[in-house]
Amino acid sequence: MSAWIMGTVFTIFVACAAIYFIAPGVVFKLAMTIARRSAGLHLKETTVDGHRVPYLEGGSGEPLVLIHGFGANKDHWTMIAPFLTRHFRIIALDLPGFGDSSRRQDARYGLDDQIARLAEFAASIGLERFHVGGNSMGGYLAAILAARHPAKVKSLWLLAPAGALSAEPSELQRLIEQGKNLLVIEDEETFNELTEMVFTVQPPMPAQFKRPLMQRQFAEAAFNAKMFDELFADPVGLETELADCDIHALLVWGEDDRLLHPSGAEVLSGLMKNVECRIMARMGHVPMLERPAETAADYLRFQGLAA
Repeated sequence: MSAWIMGTVFTIFVACAAIYFIAPGVVFKLAMTIARRSAGLHLKETTVDGHRVPYLEGGSGEPLVLIHGFGANKDHWTMIAPFLTRHFRIIALDLPGFGDSSRRQDARYGLDDQIARLAEFAASIGLERFHVGGNSMGGYLAAILAARHPAKVKSLWLLAPAGALSAEPSELQRLIEQGKNLLVIEDEETFNELTEMVFTVQPPMPAQFKRPLMQRQFAEAAFNAKMFDELFADPVGLETELADCDIHALLVWGEDDRLLHPSGAEVLSGLMKNVECRIMARMGHVPMLERPAETAADYLRFQGLAA
């Protein structure tokens, strides 16, 4: 009997190892499912402007809508969610065109289009007034949503938002001006370069998980290029949009951010009427991924809540 049990355990181990190396995408999806469950998040779905829009929801309290950056998805908030769900009903969506949401060649994904879809998303799940946070492109959209729909937004959480046009150009922006857009990933070299640029200290990740992440980016590259052009070809500056915005806001920036220059924090904090600014030492572009506990604690303090 003992030998049979040992043989069975060995067989299971070999099978799992084979799946990990032969089909890492399967294991990656399982790992993300476990991470979501551990965070108390549940996968849901709605329809917005003819797009299927999945979102993660969990926790209790006032709603906090979280918007990811360009080329990212709803799971960029999974690591920080467990620190927030005691106080907030967390809602992290895949923006139309990104993640597991629909992509439509006949649709446009410019600024006005996505802002309208965000407002429709909130209405579709019954939100009348809510807190909103976003990183990078998501911060840009969150800020403009607040400026254009102030009756809907209770507070703003902006993590290295795009859109501060008068800030110093970043390393990424200089590369884009030279014709090399690392946000549209078509090969492994670009994937590695962007990953290295995003973090100051990269969180640990099993090597095999890199393959499904790269393959997804390769498959989405052409559509991402379309969306990037439509959203940023003629950008609208937050300097104009936020000039009269008095919504209470927390502005967070990593001092080592290479995608969007930290001088953007000074630009935006100088024009917003009711803003708290936090510059995080030894931090890259995605604080909610690089140091989720610290990033969440800052936000809870901003809201007057205990971590």
